[in-house]
Amino acid sequence: MGGEDIAVENELSFLKDKFEVETLFFENNITNLLSEIKSFVLNKNSKSVKKLKKKIDEFEPNVVYVHNTWFKASVGIFKLLEKQNIQTLVKIHNFRYFCTKNFLAKNHFEDRIFCKACGLDRKSMGVFNKYFQDSYLKSLISIRYGKKYFKILKNSNLKILVLTDFHKKYLEKLGVDESKLFVFRNYLNVNKSKQPTNNENYIIYAGRISKEKGVEKLIQAFLKCDFKDIEFKIVGQGPDKDKLKKQYMSNSIEFLDQMSNSDVLSLIGKAISTVTSTSLFEGQPTLLCEASSFGVPSIFPDSGGIKEFFPEDYELAFDYDSDEDLISKLSEVVNRSKMSNYGILNQEFISKLLDRDEMHEKFEKIISK
Repeated sequence: MGGEDIAVENELSFLKDKFEVETLFFENNITNLLSEIKSFVLNKNSKSVKKLKKKIDEFEPNVVYVHNTWFKASVGIFKLLEKQNIQTLVKIHNFRYFCTKNFLAKNHFEDRIFCKACGLDRKSMGVFNKYFQDSYLKSLISIRYGKKYFKILKNSNLKILVLTDFHKKYLEKLGVDESKLFVFRNYLNVNKSKQPTNNENYIIYAGRISKEKGVEKLIQAFLKCDFKDIEFKIVGQGPDKDKLKKQYMSNSIEFLDQMSNSDVLSLIGKAISTVTSTSLFEGQPTLLCEASSFGVPSIFPDSGGIKEFFPEDYELAFDYDSDEDLISKLSEVVNRSKMSNYGILNQEFISKLLDRDEMHEKFEKIISK
């Protein structure tokens, strides 16, 4: 289960405390190719719209809360919601809408050689914005969808929920009206009575193993630290896993397959620290927030909105462009008492930031505006 799936699951539990909630999920499987082609061309999936209309007629909601319309739900549902005159909230978990709103690669990358929203490299494209590197057709479909979706975000009477102030400002720069934008984090159940059990000698990364996530950069920094009795556990799948496993697998570096969220949490709770070196703009870093909930500190790049989930002047954030700074922060893990103090401060901070009662109050204010 990915970070966004976990976030939606947690938020459902959170909302059911105060509201009567009915859910509608769309599975991204293709059962009728001709029908799906038609929905891609029209940017409207008639079956999904009918399914939503039926749910609305049965449940009669005051508010509809949308998390992800790609691709089965389709952007066609927004026209129905507007026609039904139902207050609609949309939560945006990542920045990929930016990457699919232009046909030309130059408008995707602007003057950059690397996209911090999706991780693609400028040199991998020509003139056309080939978002799906293996297919011009899928790229064309996604861009037609992305252009329509962004137009709806910008021009429709929606309330847009984002995870960080950084993301709010990002959308404002793209021309989205500030009055439509609200910062509303993903809820996470933080048990203040939890005590950190980080008593084993390893640090941990869990997530996609790919270039843009900076896993090899972490491995190289770990090796340069030359720890005597600390291991590095890497959990997950991704395009770089086999290559990195072949090159770096050793007594001190262990690659673990994808595992359940509960198993990952069990590993996190016993770790000295979690680590990440993502080069992307991230939404809410699920792994790092979960680590904080256990009183386990995190080492991460000071970019995007990640730092908003940690205490002010947090000392384990590093400059992404400085390998020396990463090595310096990673070297701190040998000081177990100091790391434990960081973890306790993180736990206190995240428990206040994601306080259940305060988040309920904030959500009620958003829908009452």
